[in-house]
Amino acid sequence: MTSRLDEIDWPLHTERLTIRRVTADDVDALWQIRRQEEVGRWMTSAATDRKEFRVRFLHADRMANTLVVELDGAVVGDLMLAVQDAWSQAEVASQAKGVQAELAWCLDPAHTGRGYATEALEALIELCFGRLGLRRVTANCFADNTASWRLMERVGMRREISTLRESLHRSGDWLDGLGYALLADEWRR
Repeated sequence: MTSRLDEIDWPLHTERLTIRRVTADDVDALWQIRRQEEVGRWMTSAATDRKEFRVRFLHADRMANTLVVELDGAVVGDLMLAVQDAWSQAEVASQAKGVQAELAWCLDPAHTGRGYATEALEALIELCFGRLGLRRVTANCFADNTASWRLMERVGMRREISTLRESLHRSGDWLDGLGYALLADEWRR
């Protein structure tokens, strides 16, 4: 399976972090991060069993869109960059192919509060609008995930969607959701 991420010369370096493609060797480190209750609470699927996590994580689609965040050579989180087609009318569908991306992130709570998530997400956005030439990025979260939506706002993303009890959480509760986006021309300003 080919990915737009195959077009990039990895790894990327920020002031303090290294961002690179995920490998099978990263699964145990990511398991240690994602199995923490404060992390798993917001993930699409809970990492409750190491073997199940490994199988799910090593799926080709997931590997194609996942990046690892390292600090001093240690894995401290991961990023998702899923390049997608924009919605369009049929007559212009070819112009909407692969022009936007959905972003997501996960950072080990032991490393929060130091700006690492901001630094990683800014690098990911720069990659999207710079090297990949995308026109729009989006991200979503549960409204109760304050750290996530504050991060989106910190990097300049705009809240576009606020939904009322539209997302079923594994707790059994229907939770509010938030959707953010940023256009390339907004980022350049």
